[in-house]
Amino acid sequence: MSEEAMTLFTPHLAARLDALVKKYPVKRSALVPMLLYAQDEVGYLSDAVIAEVAVRMGITELEVRNVATYYSMLRFKPVGKYNVQVCTNISCMLRGAYEVYERFQDELRIGHKGVTADGLFSLEEVECIGACCWAPAIQVNYAFHDELNPDSVPGILSGYRSKAGVPSDGSLSLGWQAGVSTPA
Repeated sequence: MSEEAMTLFTPHLAARLDALVKKYPVKRSALVPMLLYAQDEVGYLSDAVIAEVAVRMGITELEVRNVATYYSMLRFKPVGKYNVQVCTNISCMLRGAYEVYERFQDELRIGHKGVTADGLFSLEEVECIGACCWAPAIQVNYAFHDELNPDSVPGILSGYRSKAGVPSDGSLSLGWQAGVSTPA
């Protein structure tokens, strides 16, 4: 891909994507990893991301979308800095996942696929995160939290608020998010 066309990704990611295509005997095999890396950097798979990945792969945008829509971990809309995924599959459900999910909804004041006003958290109910032995479990970005109950939720949220420099009550608006200003 020409240097002029590399407008969406950092030079480091662009080089990583180009290396992935060369790594696989069938270059199409690099598509899912490419989409995951692009999503990690951009935050979601925008139309522009899909178009650039298609060019890098030498396939059509429709082919990229056909693959991307199959996988639930690939997103087409922005999410919060911390994307909370609550597993409600059978093992988690039997051990209280819905109660945990409801507590997250109450604490964050958002529903499924919602994003908090400050952009710090998003919430979604997911089918399985592969942590059945430690049910109920959640995944926040790439971190797992397991053997939860509804009373675990405030502590988890408080920990992520601390990482982001937000008071545990969530009262500080984050100025880093586009369109969100800090209180005067």
